[in-house]
Amino acid sequence: MRERTRLETAIATIKRLRATIDDNVGLIEMAESEKDEAMIADAERALGEARAEAAKARLETLLSGEADPNNAYCEINAGAGGTEAQDWAEMLARMYTRWAERRGFKVSWLEESAGEEAGIKSCAFKVEGPNAYGWLKTESGVHRLVRISPFDGNARRQTSFASVWVYPEVDDNIEIELLDKDLRVDTYRASGSGGQHVNKTDSAVRITHLPSGIAVAVQQERSQHQNRAKALEMLKARLYEVELQKREAERLEVEANKTDIGWGHQIRSYVLQPYQMVKDLRTNVERSDPQKVLDGDLDDFMAASLAARVGEGKEAA
Repeated sequence: MRERTRLETAIATIKRLRATIDDNVGLIEMAESEKDEAMIADAERALGEARAEAAKARLETLLSGEADPNNAYCEINAGAGGTEAQDWAEMLARMYTRWAERRGFKVSWLEESAGEEAGIKSCAFKVEGPNAYGWLKTESGVHRLVRISPFDGNARRQTSFASVWVYPEVDDNIEIELLDKDLRVDTYRASGSGGQHVNKTDSAVRITHLPSGIAVAVQQERSQHQNRAKALEMLKARLYEVELQKREAERLEVEANKTDIGWGHQIRSYVLQPYQMVKDLRTNVERSDPQKVLDGDLDDFMAASLAARVGEGKEAA
């Protein structure tokens, strides 16, 4: 059904674009014969919008990776720097949830560790929608913020880092074997807003995969069993992402993106002071409206990164 929906959407887009082009070309021909400049301008504007939509639709055809159509898990961790970095991590979480909302995607929060004064130390959430992983996968890496600190009484400029890691949800038809002897399951009392059982029982679950050292935690549900089930789903997704990264590293002969959260490893810089600019250091795409970017307007960066990645893949092949 998901494949059918994807194909129906693609076909509907092509039909709509074709109709838009035919209608507006006809309007321009008629307006030229009647010398109606206003009608010509309106038709040309509509053709410009169709061109932009066609470019976006063409980009989506590049989402042909094995896991690109899947839903995505997103983890955000604050780097060194205390409250500053934790506030930045929360800003990133808001940015991605706003991006998802713009696309009509569903966001489900799985885990959140609050900072001591403000922000978050870490969080994990799931994004559900067509090609969610395909779009988000290029966001994995370290993000750097430069601004006047709202937590500094002397109003000094601060640099903060936070890491983003995105991995795909594992489909039911992808089999990943997890042995009980390879898992360590820890339970603890959930933090955050209360509920009938939250904060009263050890309902939160952390599962560590001993051979790889990968750990996931879920505290959203009231039931320990529900949290355990979600944690196992996340762990399978993490292991699947590790395998995908290995394949890509072998094909492109590059190292995986996950590195230290600090200088020299960032993929994008968000500068709010002394000037305003967001720059992707991989594609050199720049924006001078960081507030819009932080409000979820990320398509320019994602499109450029995706096109660059697909280009590299073709060259490697």
